[in-house]
Amino acid sequence: MSLTMQLLILILLLVAFLLPPGSQAGDIIGGQEAQPHSRPYMAYLDIQTGDNRSQCGGFLVSENFMLTAAHCNGDRITVYLGAHNIQQWEQSQQKIPVHCQIPHPQYNRETRNNEIMLLQLSHSVVLNNWVRHIPLPNANSRVRPGSMCSVAGWGRTGLNIRTDMLREVDLEVMRDNVCELYSGYNPSTMLCVGKPSMRKLPYRGDSGGPLACDGVAQGIASYVDGNFYQPSVFTRLSTFIPWIQNILQKQH
Repeated sequence: MSLTMQLLILILLLVAFLLPPGSQAGDIIGGQEAQPHSRPYMAYLDIQTGDNRSQCGGFLVSENFMLTAAHCNGDRITVYLGAHNIQQWEQSQQKIPVHCQIPHPQYNRETRNNEIMLLQLSHSVVLNNWVRHIPLPNANSRVRPGSMCSVAGWGRTGLNIRTDMLREVDLEVMRDNVCELYSGYNPSTMLCVGKPSMRKLPYRGDSGGPLACDGVAQGIASYVDGNFYQPSVFTRLSTFIPWIQNILQKQH
């Protein structure tokens, strides 16, 4: 065996050893399975672009509109509401195609600034115990650093292992200066979330899910690259309330 191959094996073994506890469970890192249907606003997005398929999270904000991250776009998106186990049909589920994708006009793919998108559904949902929308914050309101919030999703871990059940994790809102390591961080449009030492964070597939604080959606999962020693970046929803309201009013 060559020296290069020996070094490669050693590096792979070290990476596996250093993964945080629970990282192989196939869920939001550091979290746990959510109580079924305890988050009736949550949606699973099945995204198809050409021959490729991907997933994101999203959340219901009216009977026929959802919010998600702007990079969760594709040729076709199908939304699953009222779901807990996304790999099997549940009586509570509503499966609805997306009629129109409306990303923010100033969305910057490189910096993730203005990382927000409205999805207009092809028809209104049926509101019930399993499917309800989540309230939005007041325009330009601020979430205090130190506030404890939560995020949920069907995302994967660093080992790319799937989870079928909705998972959740509690996260602390941090001061903006903690996220200055991200060169494109903009305090007016972004939220810094998650104490790095806690090793709790959303991951790939969790993009687009809401940051829920006291029952109000305050953010949208944006940067979810799975670096266990860095906070996550969420879109600051309160900044975009006028834009959201303007579109919702035009469509009614």
